[in-house]
Amino acid sequence: MVNLGLSRVDDAVAAKHPGLGEYAACQSKAFVKGIFSFVAGTGAAFGLQMFIRRKFPYPFQWHVLVAVVTGSVASYWVTRVESHRCSNLWLFLETGQLPEDRGAGERPEGSGKQDLRLWGQRFWQANPRPKV
Repeated sequence: MVNLGLSRVDDAVAAKHPGLGEYAACQSKAFVKGIFSFVAGTGAAFGLQMFIRRKFPYPFQWHVLVAVVTGSVASYWVTRVESHRCSNLWLFLETGQLPEDRGAGERPEGSGKQDLRLWGQRFWQANPRPKV
């Protein structure tokens, strides 16, 4: 049996998936980053609200609520991005190939302004504007 965090994984499963330990470490780091971003986001939002409190006075309970919601959103976003990176790492470790990468300049086919423009042209050709 191989220890994977708090749980134990059968040796046969660990032998079948040699990158399991790296993936588990990556996921663990992603969750720790998520917890840190929750604490930092909540603290930053709370501090910013205390600073702005002079101009927009509202009850203290709303300060806490807004800060916690802000921290939760930040934590979710950071954890989601990091978990996606770990998924890509897992795919690479299992297949030896990187997943299809879409950089900032590349878009999947069927999206973007060019396709929207073509759709608009086809729409107006099929449905001409009424003459006034």
